[in-house]
Parts: sequence; C-alpha cells; structure tokens
Amino acid sequence: MSGGIVAMQDAGYIFGSYALTFAVIAAFTWRVIRGGRRLANHIDDNDKYWT
Repeated sequence: MSGGIVAMQDAGYIFGSYALTFAVIAAFTWRVIRGGRRLANHIDDNDKYWT
C-alpha cells in the first residue's frame, strides 16, 4: 500500500481524536467559567477587585 492510502484509512482516528480533544477542552472551559460565576455570586461587590 502507498502512504496516502494508509493515511486515509487512519483519517477517522485522527479527526476523531481532534474532535474528542476539542470537546473535552470546551467542556472543561465551560465548567470552570460556570463555577467561577457561581462563586462570584457569593462575594460582595465591594470585595470584587476585578470589577
């Protein structure tokens, strides 16, 4: 087999791993931001030095 045919047979694994990696990073980012917003609701506005 030539190198191009072997690469095309593995394309599903490659694209699948990229999609899985992107999904995990997106889920982690969403969870961190959601948790930060939830924690920020418990702090008085005077103590929020970033605003």
